[in-house]
Amino acid sequence: MEIQKLYDPDDIEFENITIGLVRLAKHIPDHEFFYTVNQKNDLNFKRIDDFIFQGSYYDYYFSRFEAYHKFSKTCFTFISNRSFESRQKKTHTELFLQEENIKFLLNNQAEVQYILHSSEQFPDFSVILLPENLVFPIQDYILSSEEELYQIIQYYE
Repeated sequence: MEIQKLYDPDDIEFENITIGLVRLAKHIPDHEFFYTVNQKNDLNFKRIDDFIFQGSYYDYYFSRFEAYHKFSKTCFTFISNRSFESRQKKTHTELFLQEENIKFLLNNQAEVQYILHSSEQFPDFSVILLPENLVFPIQDYILSSEEELYQIIQYYE
């Protein structure tokens, strides 16, 4: 008897995910920002393992903060858009190197400090009360499956 395939792996369409872009009105350290956010909410954002992006010449480290919202039963994760540390793996010999010692997860959104991700398919970021004097309104951003950040989020989820 022949085994019947239920789906063709090459025919799977990946769905887009929605993330939130968080821009701060003024630069403050991570711990101050999340202390303020935790005070305004019944959430408890905690620092979790850093996300490590491995480049050709550098390893980049991005901070991550996570909390669980009990009412909506949703896990929220803030990922720093800008690497806070880079470690050089090997020296470069090319004159015009494409890789620098600072990396942004969203290259075209360098003014974004945090990327907000939810465990829900259709996230509701309005359940997180952000300090109005420190943060601009969260901007929804559709991330397609072809983008590098999509793969990163799926891996760490």
